[in-house]
Amino acid sequence: MQEQLELLDGGTHGALHMHRLGGPHPHMVQIVVGEVELAANSCPVVLVKSAETGRFSLAALFGFAPGEVLVDVADSGQMPFVPLELVRQGFYAVEQSIAVDLAHPRFAAGGPIALFEAHGEPTAQMRAVQKAIGQLMAMGPPTEAFIEAMTNLKLVEPIDVQLQFDDGSNIALNGLYSISGDAMSALGDIEIIRLFRNGWLQAALAMRGSLHQIGLLARRKNESAGSRSSGFDRALAGWA
Repeated sequence: MQEQLELLDGGTHGALHMHRLGGPHPHMVQIVVGEVELAANSCPVVLVKSAETGRFSLAALFGFAPGEVLVDVADSGQMPFVPLELVRQGFYAVEQSIAVDLAHPRFAAGGPIALFEAHGEPTAQMRAVQKAIGQLMAMGPPTEAFIEAMTNLKLVEPIDVQLQFDDGSNIALNGLYSISGDAMSALGDIEIIRLFRNGWLQAALAMRGSLHQIGLLARRKNESAGSRSSGFDRALAGWA
């Protein structure tokens, strides 16, 4: 669908409404380093490598496949963690202004959320969008620096997980990466202090710790397909 970008203006777009999301909740959402610790309390936080550029990005994993959301209350809007990328969905920074893509599904007819009050001031929801865009822009360079530090210190390792479910289906988590616990343990004091002072040690540990969420998501997927078996529970040992 072709974009229909317009600079957002309270006069022009005073009657514009939006949906909470522009479609189903994605199973994977790109995040910035400032979101890692909060995200890790709800779902696995991983690194994803671009097939085109070879560069890593941070992502929160809500399910194992497109269209699948296994995090509790993800569709109710009551999640403890909502990625900034979803908050700003359909809106873009253009120099010092914000543009809105009127062709984005978030602005389809019937949206219940107003962007502006009757007197032209942004609503609380629109202010949240503005804040999210500001945070995303501010956290872009620190996120790149964090990922660069992880790769330079050789802390990044592929996630080698095979999941088998009671219905006979299998999932291999290919193309996802995390932080190596062994490599972190081998770091010297100078590297540890540098990571800590930059806030990167906390993020790296949170990413590593979030891997147990894979087991929780797998359990929910298995339960949604039917009753669990003891064999599946044994397969999750160490993950949930």
